[in-house]
Amino acid sequence: MSLLNGSSLTPASFFLNGIPGLEEVHLWISLPLFTMYSIALTGNFGLMYLIYAEEVLHKPMYIFLALLSFTDVLMCTSTLPNTLCILWLNLKEIDFNACLAQMFFVHAFTGMESGVLMLMALDRYVAICYPLRYATLLTNVVIAKAGMLTFLRGVILVIPFTFLTKRLPYCRGNVIPHTYCDHMSVAKISCGNVQINAIYGLMVALLIGGFDILCITVSYTMILRAVVSLSSADARQKAFSTCTAHICAIVITYVPAFFTFFTHRFGRHSIPPHIHIIMANLYLLMPPTMNPIVYGVKTKQIRESVIRFLFKRKESSSQKS
Repeated sequence: MSLLNGSSLTPASFFLNGIPGLEEVHLWISLPLFTMYSIALTGNFGLMYLIYAEEVLHKPMYIFLALLSFTDVLMCTSTLPNTLCILWLNLKEIDFNACLAQMFFVHAFTGMESGVLMLMALDRYVAICYPLRYATLLTNVVIAKAGMLTFLRGVILVIPFTFLTKRLPYCRGNVIPHTYCDHMSVAKISCGNVQINAIYGLMVALLIGGFDILCITVSYTMILRAVVSLSSADARQKAFSTCTAHICAIVITYVPAFFTFFTHRFGRHSIPPHIHIIMANLYLLMPPTMNPIVYGVKTKQIRESVIRFLFKRKESSSQKS
């Protein structure tokens, strides 16, 4: 370690300890993680390409879905390659600045994920409550601006994490009991006062997660009121069906997020550390893995586009032969 400013100790690198207590089964734990990561990459890249290639999917709902897929790929890729190196090759060392960079990307992309889900809820609200103005309200320019604002919100709010963590002295050692660099996991091995880190982390969670959940709740409350007021049962069912996949995506994202958030702050002594670390990894892996599957199964236009795309490929290959 090197002495900085005469008072604070900053390590040249950290050692990510993987999943403490389960070192003997690291290889077996890595197999489902690798499988989920492979499914996530294949599913999300495939979904993005399908939305790009099929003109029928060039609608606000599917553009937001492509943005969600893009965010999912970035979110899981920010940690999983490094996690697999730890579990497979025992490569635990990570440079101090690289750890801060990973911490930034993890929190920025999870913030973007939440923001995109909020934008998709607003999209469903406009589509169901203002169907005649849907195309004029949600233009490509509006979608681009909304996506950029969501990205900037995550970046601006998460940047202070790196400075708050970098200022801390690390005189207790440089071993992090985790598979990736998380803000509070890094801060907790410091021998300095981390109260500011904890307070700011809670504030960011409320500003991003709390605000997004509030917007989603209000949007679906308005949607429910609009759908219930429809006289036709078929119209109500059709309106609800357009929201099913998005509701599933919300549950898949926020349930592990809440578990990780609350156990990190309130359940440290009652829940074993390895359970917390495994859930923290699933929190970053479950949405990217499940979202393409959910939307593929629940969305009729995507199913039809997949069949049409595969049929075109089969036709073109048979003509070449």
